[in-house]
Amino acid sequence: MTNMDSETSIGNERSASKIFRQNRSIGYVSNHIGAVTRYVVRRSDNLIATCIGRTFQVYTASHFRLLHVSPIHADDITALAIDLTYIYTASDKCIYAWRSGKHRRHVYKGTSNVWLILPLGGFLVTVDEANVLKVWNVVSENVYFEIPFNKSEFLITAVTHPPTYVNKVLIGSEQGIIKLWNLKENRLIYTFSARKCAITCLEASPALDVVAIGYHNGCIVLLNLKYDEILMEFKQDWGMVSKISFRTDGPPIMVSSSATGNVAFWNLEERKVASQLKVHEGKVTTTICFPNEPLLLTTSPDNSMKLWIFDMSDGGARLLRIREGHTKPPLCIRYYGNSGSSILSSGEDSSLRIFSTISETFNKSMGKASYNRKASKKKNRFQKDWLRMPPIVQFTTETTREKEWDSIAAIHSGIIQTTTWSFHRCCMGEHRLIPTKFENRNRTDLNAETTSITLSSCGNFAIIGYSTGDLERFNIQSGIHRCSYGAPAHESSVRGVASDNLNQFVTSGCGAGLLKFWPFKGNVTSPTLTLKFSDGIDLLRSHRESGMIAIALVNFIVYIVDTDTKVIIRKFEGHITKINDICFSPDSRWLITASMDATIKVWDIPSTYMIDHFRTERPCVSLTMSPTGDFLATAHVNYLGIYLWANRTLFNQLSLRSINPYEKAPLVGLPSNAYDDIVLNQAVQEMSLDAYEDEGEEIEFKYETQTQLSKELITLSGVAASRWQNLLDLDIIKKRNKPKSAPKIPKQAPFFLPTIAGPEMKFDLTATVNEANVHSKILNTSPLNNMTTLAKLLEETETANNYEPPINYLKKLGPSMVDYEIKSLHPLSASIAAMVQFLKTIEYTFSTNKDFELAQSYLSVFLRAHGSTLIELPEVVQTLKSVSVAQETCWNRIEKKLSYGIGVVAALRNYVK
Repeated sequence: MTNMDSETSIGNERSASKIFRQNRSIGYVSNHIGAVTRYVVRRSDNLIATCIGRTFQVYTASHFRLLHVSPIHADDITALAIDLTYIYTASDKCIYAWRSGKHRRHVYKGTSNVWLILPLGGFLVTVDEANVLKVWNVVSENVYFEIPFNKSEFLITAVTHPPTYVNKVLIGSEQGIIKLWNLKENRLIYTFSARKCAITCLEASPALDVVAIGYHNGCIVLLNLKYDEILMEFKQDWGMVSKISFRTDGPPIMVSSSATGNVAFWNLEERKVASQLKVHEGKVTTTICFPNEPLLLTTSPDNSMKLWIFDMSDGGARLLRIREGHTKPPLCIRYYGNSGSSILSSGEDSSLRIFSTISETFNKSMGKASYNRKASKKKNRFQKDWLRMPPIVQFTTETTREKEWDSIAAIHSGIIQTTTWSFHRCCMGEHRLIPTKFENRNRTDLNAETTSITLSSCGNFAIIGYSTGDLERFNIQSGIHRCSYGAPAHESSVRGVASDNLNQFVTSGCGAGLLKFWPFKGNVTSPTLTLKFSDGIDLLRSHRESGMIAIALVNFIVYIVDTDTKVIIRKFEGHITKINDICFSPDSRWLITASMDATIKVWDIPSTYMIDHFRTERPCVSLTMSPTGDFLATAHVNYLGIYLWANRTLFNQLSLRSINPYEKAPLVGLPSNAYDDIVLNQAVQEMSLDAYEDEGEEIEFKYETQTQLSKELITLSGVAASRWQNLLDLDIIKKRNKPKSAPKIPKQAPFFLPTIAGPEMKFDLTATVNEANVHSKILNTSPLNNMTTLAKLLEETETANNYEPPINYLKKLGPSMVDYEIKSLHPLSASIAAMVQFLKTIEYTFSTNKDFELAQSYLSVFLRAHGSTLIELPEVVQTLKSVSVAQETCWNRIEKKLSYGIGVVAALRNYVK
């Protein structure tokens, strides 16, 4: 069962969670709808389209590389077909034509769900649940005609188009009757002799006039349509014939598949079975031989897609490529390593798999757990593997020594054995960890089972807890038993085990509500400390970096214990059903819990508040957070995939508030492989600001930084230090940077436009005649004025009493121009009033506590340049006294704070020494 079988509507795709948003699902390959293929000349490759519920995926046959994922349909896809132009899908009584796997071009609206589609030139032949055959015009989207059939007389089960039979289709029924219809003339041409067995599939052969018919009882008939004559007849031993295909690359081989996962290869010349192959664990829904290539494609509801090549010495096929996921729902998922790119997953199919969050091409299977791995490989592929171990219910990993020996230890449901796995070699290890006290007992008589496990931070030891209360330590490299904690460690089942980063102690919790701390080595017969809880411990998870352990009790309360102080530091209440799994965020700020009421809650550890919660369609059985903090991965009951949720706090500033833990959680749809951006954008646009505020989200407003937070605070200008820091040393810098040789004058200089004398390059446009006065002969004369721009702005402040323009002007200038403008404030080139206004501007800057460093620097340049001249100007001296008082007041405030800070630092430094 896939997640697409019961997803929420597209309109509910917008996540109701404040922190997490649906990203995508991984681990889905195929379902019960058969795949379709098409050869693309431009690519020189075959494209494969597989259905995974509400969406379909398009792969390349050469490398099984995922090209496209379709938008989400309104309901599950019930039929899939392909031609040279479009991919056709049927969903919710409609048929969609897709271009390039993602662009919808046509919609054909019907009255019933369609389950059979056959493209035929410019027409589309469909069969719906009402047993009505319709012919659609692909371009106009209209029904060309329709033929209703009586279900009791002729229930359609298969449709095909025989080559060279123009405008004709062959229709098979559950009653065993086959009819040939002319679609253009809408008339029945011929009814072939019937068998009293349901027809399951029809396939045209490479030979003209010959069609292969598959029956429910396993019979396969090659029928000559021209003469209504049976040419050959075969029968497979596995029952119903699900699909038939023919090789076109040379050998006369017909391929038939069954509902048991077996495929038979029939030699049509010798009229016998050439070979047999077990290709899937479930029903084979796709059997396609690629045109003119020795390749066979098969898919199955077991969530796998395989490509087989006929290159064996006996003409048989071997596996060439595979893309697969879990055949049964996963039970435990964990991120592996610190990169956050690999997720380990164990499922009810006893397998351990690696899923990549980057690309599906990096997915790997580590195999299925077996009591004897070598014997399982040598077993008859048509027989059940009796050596397969029960599913893995929990595993632990450690990357420290992953290349030297096994880095994964797993416990299985209902057995005493613990298996080891190697991530580096991507396979099951050789060790089966069993305590010494259980080795000599018959495996079928064991009442004990493994319940919890952890690996030490060094990667050398595995510490395992059992249902009998025993706690054992093994060397994972050799598989040798090293020691037992206590005798036994607990009187009831061990529910959780953890160890610290330095291998100093081991923590174990039991069903009696006892949490015990054991020395890692040395005297391990008695615990160093025991904590008693109000109820039994259900599970235990640790975060080694922070030294915290999360403990879930059977009364649905979660505690956090600090392993350094060995005391309870937090308590979280809010769950009303059994807690399935717990995980910490990488920075140990959040605790994420999942329970059987299908809710996932996020707790803020420092404040002990619940800051987010949401509810999914099915309960989450396992969850894990990426080491980089970007994704939360979840696995759910009866769903084959793994679902990724993006952490919004990494991309947006969220305003989080506390939530009542017993408040009803909002329902959130599970992530899919694609999003319908149009529907999603419409849903976001329709939401009002009040809705965002109710959800606690921060509304994005345009924010401009204030120039000054408070008038009492001395504020710097923010101008680059290079513009004011070296003003007093500008002459030295110019002398150092003086060129060694004078610039050379070009041989033929271009014409020059007249300019105005001043610090800025400005052209003299006074000679330009205004268009309005083009006929006027009056000359406009301008008085001779050598004042700079700064001097003019300063004179304007005398009447306007606004000192901001001169300051803003100086901020825009470079060091040389600032130096030039201030030095030009001389009685010979500027007025005395300009000098007075400059000092008043500096005094204004000190009084408003703005641009403190600029005022200090500009005042220093002014006093150095005009210090001797100021004595002879009483007006300027009087203003200078006011500036001195303002400057001294500001500086005393800063000096007092700096002296206090320097004194405190010096005292602390001496104290440390």
